[in-house]
Amino acid sequence: MRVLAILAAAGAAAAGAVDYEAAPAPRGGEIDFPPGAEDGVVELSWDSGTRSYQICYYSGAGTWFSNDFDLSQIRDYRRVTRIKAYVDPRWPNGRWDGFRIGLFAYTGSVPGTLLWGPKYVKPNLASAGWASFVVAWTLPAAQRRFLAGVEQLYNYPNCDSHNVDNNRTFLQHSWLYYGGNWGPYSNSTGYYNLMIRVRVSNDYVSLAPTSLGRVKALYY
Repeated sequence: MRVLAILAAAGAAAAGAVDYEAAPAPRGGEIDFPPGAEDGVVELSWDSGTRSYQICYYSGAGTWFSNDFDLSQIRDYRRVTRIKAYVDPRWPNGRWDGFRIGLFAYTGSVPGTLLWGPKYVKPNLASAGWASFVVAWTLPAAQRRFLAGVEQLYNYPNCDSHNVDNNRTFLQHSWLYYGGNWGPYSNSTGYYNLMIRVRVSNDYVSLAPTSLGRVKALYY
């Protein structure tokens, strides 16, 4: 029997208390480490590959969960080919409801405006796993830092959950947009690293093995 934890936290980006529900996630099968460079594509991530909790906010519309990424050390990789998110239909309602994805500017110390999207997507996986969604959009030349986000969209329990990994150390790259404001992502579970990834491409430029090592060091 899955135990549900009803949580209330004062969100850093919210004016008041933010109510949501979280469920300890079933173990096994989550690992999906970046495959490295294949045909000029690199996958960037901050999560450990293993999740701990799946979480839903009571209000979904306008609630975004995002990770920031920096392409400064791989300057030729400006085309975002896909956004990936770990998803699971088994909780809270046993089905896929769909959500929206988007890319946001990140030029200062906090996220900024929407660059691409929002795009409605709906996973078609038979069970839990990494869902991959096409973006195929090239960042402006000066935009090295950006956020990849998922908007819950629908209200609990008729929604899809977002997932956090099992690393208790917050890596300071996950963000919450709630109530019209951005702030560092947090909740009451003690796990704050969102399981959201991106794949970026250089289109035509090959990535040297030494450069790939730097990328892995940045995002593992």
